[in-house]
Amino acid sequence: MDRHGPRGGCTTTLVLTRQDVQRALDMAGAIEAVQKAYIAHAAGAAFTPHRTAVGVPDQQGTALFMPSYFPAASALGLKVVSVFPENTRLGLPVINGFVALLDPETGAPTTLMDAGYLTALRTGAGSGAATAALARPDAHVLAVLGAGVQAPFQALAVATVRPIDTVLIYNRTRARAEELAENLAAILPGRPRITVAVTAAAAVGQADVVCTATAARAPLFALEDIRPGTHLNAIGSFTPDMQEFPPALCATARVYVDDVAACLAEAGELVAAVREGYTDPSFFTPVGLVLAGQAGGRQDANEITLFKSVGLAVQDMAVAAAVLAAARRLHLGQDIPLEKGV
Repeated sequence: MDRHGPRGGCTTTLVLTRQDVQRALDMAGAIEAVQKAYIAHAAGAAFTPHRTAVGVPDQQGTALFMPSYFPAASALGLKVVSVFPENTRLGLPVINGFVALLDPETGAPTTLMDAGYLTALRTGAGSGAATAALARPDAHVLAVLGAGVQAPFQALAVATVRPIDTVLIYNRTRARAEELAENLAAILPGRPRITVAVTAAAAVGQADVVCTATAARAPLFALEDIRPGTHLNAIGSFTPDMQEFPPALCATARVYVDDVAACLAEAGELVAAVREGYTDPSFFTPVGLVLAGQAGGRQDANEITLFKSVGLAVQDMAVAAAVLAAARRLHLGQDIPLEKGV
């Protein structure tokens, strides 16, 4: 029986909390969902308008609205995220949000779920998908720059697709890095050795895979710090004035993106690299084409590969659809009835 009721009658919307989302889907499942989303997006088989940002100047806040339709996953919906930095003074989260799914056949609202955990999970899964496609198969040393919300998901995603036995963490505040190290020890497979690096350069200089997840306005390390054969996932910067890696890296690395147009509008490092003549947008390859076998990935063991992501709503819809399917199997969440005609 359709848990959302007969068409034309009273419907119900399934509400999933953060804990429900966490129970429903693990990182391996999220990576699989995001791989399919990247492939569909690159093939033009998903419809994802550019996100809309609405500023709230009085509170120095921003609300972001991100819709997408992914037919192959029967996923139609919207993610809404607010970023209100002043919330710290009130003891409230800076970032809040939810994902709403609609029935693609009727348009009826089917699901409302927490977006915080889902966003971190799908962002990590994006790096996991790129690492699986581009990093050396024997990559075993991971450097994580940044110790915020995204950091553990980045580490878990890479450790899900590569045999990571050493993790190096760098953060401006050492105490946060040490806290992350303790958290990773509890969640990473294989019990890798986890240490806190003194500098970003020291971490990058030993790594086979580097994940940057910061709000840096200037590069965290120099070009010469990167070893041959390294794969980098850069997911922190999302505005033209932010940079985590030196733009000159684009002149020597093979560059992959989640979406060319979105990165040219939002990824500060790529915007600067094009402006300063280090590269041309024609050299940016959508990672979905690599995953679909329609574009080349790493060419040899010494090549440096770079994946730059600013995030796509189709990732959210793909992961949300997977969460919903699992939630139904596991009987998670609470059904809230909606009045007829709503």
